[in-house]
Amino acid sequence: MTVDIDPQRQEKAREYARIRRRLMLVSLAWNGAYALVWLFTGWSLDLRNWLLQFSGNQWALVALFAAVFGAIDMVLSSPLSYYSGYVLPRQYGLSNQSLRGWIVDGIKGLLIGAPLGLLALEVVYLLLRTEPQYWWLLAAGFMLVLSVLLSNLAPILIAPLFNKYVPLGDENADLEARLLQLAKQAHTRVRGVYKFDMSRQTSAANAGLTGLGNSRRIVLGDTLIENFTPDEIETVLAHELGHQVHADIPLGIVFSTLTTLLGFFLASLALNGGVAFFSFQSSGDIATLPLLILVIGIYGIITMPLDNIFSRWRERRADEYALQATHKPTAFASAMTRIANQNLSQLDPEPWVEFLLYSHPALKKRIDMAERFSTQQSG
Repeated sequence: MTVDIDPQRQEKAREYARIRRRLMLVSLAWNGAYALVWLFTGWSLDLRNWLLQFSGNQWALVALFAAVFGAIDMVLSSPLSYYSGYVLPRQYGLSNQSLRGWIVDGIKGLLIGAPLGLLALEVVYLLLRTEPQYWWLLAAGFMLVLSVLLSNLAPILIAPLFNKYVPLGDENADLEARLLQLAKQAHTRVRGVYKFDMSRQTSAANAGLTGLGNSRRIVLGDTLIENFTPDEIETVLAHELGHQVHADIPLGIVFSTLTTLLGFFLASLALNGGVAFFSFQSSGDIATLPLLILVIGIYGIITMPLDNIFSRWRERRADEYALQATHKPTAFASAMTRIANQNLSQLDPEPWVEFLLYSHPALKKRIDMAERFSTQQSG
C-alpha cells in the first residue's frame, strides 16, 4: 500500500521544528546565563560558605550545594519546561498526556535522575579532591561503567516505571514470529517481543531494541502496531537490528567515552584557571560547580555536530542493513513516510539544520535510498 506525504502535516512539521529550535536556543542561553550569574555575583562562594555552617562533611556539602543550585534552576526554568514539554506538543497533536500525567512522569524522572546525577557528581568531586591531576581520566572511566550498567538495567528497572510492557500476544503471533526470525538472522539474542503503551504519552510511533546482553528485548509502541503494516514494522525493526550487527552500541559507548574524556580534560583546565580568577579554594571546591557545568555545556554545544555526524553515519549503515535483510524497499520507504506524517517529522530540513542537529539522516534521504535500492533490485 502506497503512502503519500501529507503536505499539511509537513507544513506543521516545519513550524514545529522552527519553534523547537528557538526554544532550544532559549534554553541554552538560560543555562549559560544561570551559571554565569552564580560565578560573577559570588553567589557560588556565598552558598558554599553558608552551607559550611551546617556541615563540613564534603559528601554532604556536594549534595546540599547541588540540591540548592538545581532546585532554584528548576523553579525558575519551569515555565519554559512547561511550555516546551507539555503545551507545545499538545498544540501540535503529538501529546496525549493530561497535565497530571505529565507532572507525574516528570516527578518520576526527577526521582530517578536526581540520585543518578548526584552519584556522578559525588564521584567527580571525590576525584577532584583526591586526584586533582588525573581526575578527568578516572571520571571518564566511571562514566563508562555507569553507562554500561544503565544500558543493562534501564529496560528492566526504569522503563516499566513510565510504561506498561506486555508480550505481543496471540493476536500478533505472526508479527512476533517474523521479528524473532529477523533477530535470529542478525545473530542477535533477544528475550522476546514486547508491546508498550506509547499512546499514553504521545501519538508518535517508535520501536527498538533495548538493553544489553541478557536484558536485550524488542519493544514496539502500540502506536506503531496500530498504524503500520507488518512489512513496515519489519523494516523498522531490521534497522534497529542493523545497529546490533554493526556493533553500534559498543562503538557508540567508546565514542561517547572518548568525547567525555576530552570534555573532562578541558574542564580540568578551566577549573584550574578558575581557582585564582573566582577565588575558589581548589578545583575540588564545590563552589566550582557552575563553572564545571558551564564548560561541559559549551563543550557539548561545540561537539554536537561531530556527535551527529558519527550518529548519521551509523544510522545510514543501519538503513542499508534493513534494506538488504528484508529486501522490502517499498515497505521501508512507506514506513519512513508514515513516520514523517505521524511523528510530525520534517521530511527535508535545511542542510545546516541537518548538519547541526540531526542524529539521523533526513527522511527524504532515507526514502531516496530505498528507491535506489528498489531500482537496483529490479534491474
